[in-house]
Amino acid sequence: MTGFGKLLRTTAFRLAVVYLVIFVLFAGAVLGYVAWNTRRLLESQLSETIETEINSLAEQYRIGGMRRLAATIERRSRQARGFLYLLADTRSEVLAGNATELVQVLQSPPGWREVPFRRADEQESFITLAKVRIFVLPNGMRLLVGHDLEERQRLRQVIRQAMGLSILLVFVLGGFGALMVSRRVLRPVEDIAEAGRRIMSGDLKERLPVRGVGDEFDRLAESLNQMLARIDELMSGMRAVSDNIAHDLRTPLTRLRAGAEEALRNARSPDHLRQALERTIEESDALIKVFNALLMIARAEAGSTPGAMTDVDLAKIVRDVGELYDPVAEEARLRLVVEAQTPVVVRGNRELLGQALSNLVDNAVKYGVPVEGADAPAEVRLTLGCEGGTALLVVADHGVGVPPAERERVLDRFVRLEKSRAQPGFGLGLSLVAAIARLHGGNFRIEDNAPGVRAVLTLPRASAVPVAAQ
Repeated sequence: MTGFGKLLRTTAFRLAVVYLVIFVLFAGAVLGYVAWNTRRLLESQLSETIETEINSLAEQYRIGGMRRLAATIERRSRQARGFLYLLADTRSEVLAGNATELVQVLQSPPGWREVPFRRADEQESFITLAKVRIFVLPNGMRLLVGHDLEERQRLRQVIRQAMGLSILLVFVLGGFGALMVSRRVLRPVEDIAEAGRRIMSGDLKERLPVRGVGDEFDRLAESLNQMLARIDELMSGMRAVSDNIAHDLRTPLTRLRAGAEEALRNARSPDHLRQALERTIEESDALIKVFNALLMIARAEAGSTPGAMTDVDLAKIVRDVGELYDPVAEEARLRLVVEAQTPVVVRGNRELLGQALSNLVDNAVKYGVPVEGADAPAEVRLTLGCEGGTALLVVADHGVGVPPAERERVLDRFVRLEKSRAQPGFGLGLSLVAAIARLHGGNFRIEDNAPGVRAVLTLPRASAVPVAAQ
């Protein structure tokens, strides 16, 4: 299809044509109304002029009778200026006037008439219309007074020509404007379509063009670019998960298979086989936990939650998690300090928020033991506070800490630092916390606690009103 054909099929061109037709109809209606009012005004003025002339002739008749009336009509007929006069006796013989060809009309009943009238000028004669009024005088004679309608016909012709030229000009200019507008609208659409074709070919780094004028196409392109960035981020995460699963889960799967093979080769009694099965079950449970964590992260990043979002009190969740991990902290020779007295309400999923906080406290208990010789308290501090409309949840320890260069990387899946290799786990806890924070419209970051780690989870507050215990 040619470019002009595409232009004609665009919605912008069709809308422009529709608006053009509407405007033409509106302009025609306005011009028609003006013409009708002008014609009515002219007819009213013409009727008043004829009435004035009739009153003047009546005055002459009262002053001098029939003879003066006839002389006045004869004199005014020579000074016509478009007026028509005709005075005839009872036998229809013309006594005075300049409209002798209207003798037959003079026999019509008294009143107003529009009659054809042949008018002669210096070069030719032509037929026009005349508006006349017929009278029957007291002596039986008949009088006709009128005026030709040449001005009205001329005005009508001028208005017709003006309407025709105006509508033609509107069509020409409107059509040109429709083409220009359609081309202007079509150009960014074509640019977006071309970028879309490149994206569909597999280039997810491609973005829709933004011209910087701030119109609706720029706003659409910016929204779609944000969506494409999110899709690219999810696809990159999916590829990263696949790679991580391929690399990080290969070792436990290999260990699981090697243990089963060893049990088959070397088991000498049912007890040996039982121990091998128990180790296999433990390894399987660890793998199931990994896949459950990956599934929860995927659901959180996709915005899918196992329960509905409700108003929950973070203070109650903090106290419950503190009670749960207090014995674990004591076993690790740490003191767990919980500061969450004032209710802080957020809009979220209670189970996911509890899971996120549990992961943070679990990490703090695992890695929060102060380094030997360090002047730091052996404690994990769990604090809940507010900053304006934001809930601030902080888990701080005084352990080995996280180097500044690694604080962003530890939020990725399957990332474990060298100093934490001795501890059980797969490096998914902080990734899940970050995903839950994004799901709730919040943020998660790792800070320095000098020494140790300060894990900060921020969430938007729903209300400052306490909610009932859940």
